[in-house]
Amino acid sequence: QVQVEESGGGLVQAGASLRLSCTVSAHTFRNYDAGWFRQAPGEGRKFVAAIKWNGESTFYSDSVNGRFEVSRDNAKNTVYLQMNRLKPEDTGVYFCAAGVYAPASLKWEDTRRYDYWGQGTQVTVSS
Repeated sequence: QVQVEESGGGLVQAGASLRLSCTVSAHTFRNYDAGWFRQAPGEGRKFVAAIKWNGESTFYSDSVNGRFEVSRDNAKNTVYLQMNRLKPEDTGVYFCAAGVYAPASLKWEDTRRYDYWGQGTQVTVSS
């Protein structure tokens, strides 16, 4: 069973930076696409960013594009989310997800693209 674990959340002030990490316990992690989603209180899970299995393509929501950067280190089975210029509206629980061989018809922001999910890490940005 593949396990996904996020870390790096915390409480920061607006304008600060945080880096989230996500480790995936798959022997063939290099074949997995990975995504980050966040969920604010009372809201559904929303797409933040994703990275293709080979790292050659990245995708971002409009709200974080230009401030966040997703990357991966396949040798360490880890995906990162560098979050810069954080805003109070970035507050939420951040979930990492991994998936393999998803149908090309599924968009990167579609949760059905991902097979395994972590428990989430809380990010709180104060104003």
